[in-house]
Amino acid sequence: MSSRIESRRPTPRWSRRRICVAMAAACVGALAASAAGQQPPTTLRLASTPWSPFTNAPGQPRFALDLVEAALQRIGVKAETTIVPDGTLTPALLEGRFDGSAAMWRDAERERSLIYSKPYLENRMLLVGVRGTDVSATSFAALAGKRIALVDGFAYGEMPTGAGAPRVVRARSVEESLQKVLAGETDYALLEELVVQYLASHHDDEVKARLALGAKPLVIRPLHFALRRDLPGAQAIIDRFNAELPKMITDRSYHRLLQVAWIEADVDGDGRPESVPATDQAGQAPPTRDYSILAQAQAAAVPEPPRRFFIGGQVYSGWGAVPDRYKVGDPTKTPWGSTVAPVFSFQWK
Repeated sequence: MSSRIESRRPTPRWSRRRICVAMAAACVGALAASAAGQQPPTTLRLASTPWSPFTNAPGQPRFALDLVEAALQRIGVKAETTIVPDGTLTPALLEGRFDGSAAMWRDAERERSLIYSKPYLENRMLLVGVRGTDVSATSFAALAGKRIALVDGFAYGEMPTGAGAPRVVRARSVEESLQKVLAGETDYALLEELVVQYLASHHDDEVKARLALGAKPLVIRPLHFALRRDLPGAQAIIDRFNAELPKMITDRSYHRLLQVAWIEADVDGDGRPESVPATDQAGQAPPTRDYSILAQAQAAAVPEPPRRFFIGGQVYSGWGAVPDRYKVGDPTKTPWGSTVAPVFSFQWK
């Protein structure tokens, strides 16, 4: 009612004049900015190379792209990603053919032209072998002479060559690399930790009976969302993206997008990580393996027992402190509370 009364109140002539001047100035400014190419784009044109399970075409495993695009949508920014061939991404960005990329490693050449977000995931590669295999190696040098399946087109970082190098067995996909391990064609596969999480979540019986899963990664590389420095509004978009990430963990968007049951992250900002389940139906026991968003940074922090859990909007110290009402589960749904089918097709025969 008050707004209706106010709308009938006559506006002083000097106020109308000022409003008209302000509107005209805004229009002129917008036109000038547009003419100068300073208007932020209505849709970000992003590019990535194919790199499963982080980047890929729609319908394929593309966790990094899905997560970044969802975060941008939450802050009102639309993004479309083009998959480009290996070796062409950096030149395309530096030449201005795209606005940025959803999944990039930092390097000095790119940093001169790109603004990076905070890391939102880590590329962590773990050894996987048949049951009874030693999977404790934390460097390629420790695998000298061993056969290791690597997927064509994937980036694994610097590898040794010569007598001190492992023997590379090429695979066309993540699934094929595991098949080669099970068939005895290679000693190891090197799998992204998100894939290992899938194996543990969806094929628990087969994993326990047939596989040995590494716990410490051979490769750790943080992933960033990046935009060109000369893109209008780039810094503001990056800042808003950074601010949205913690919210996506506490409201469990991260879990659904990554399709993991538990995430370890510092959700209360005190420098200590908490284990966060995908739903408040956390299950009858704490997780034996949860997915750490930034394991490298968290490992640098001094561990402080007992383990902490963020459930029902509250932090609990120790599983015993978690109320019983949260220690339930729904066997008809995935651990992240949906009926979404797995995106990998592993064969166990």
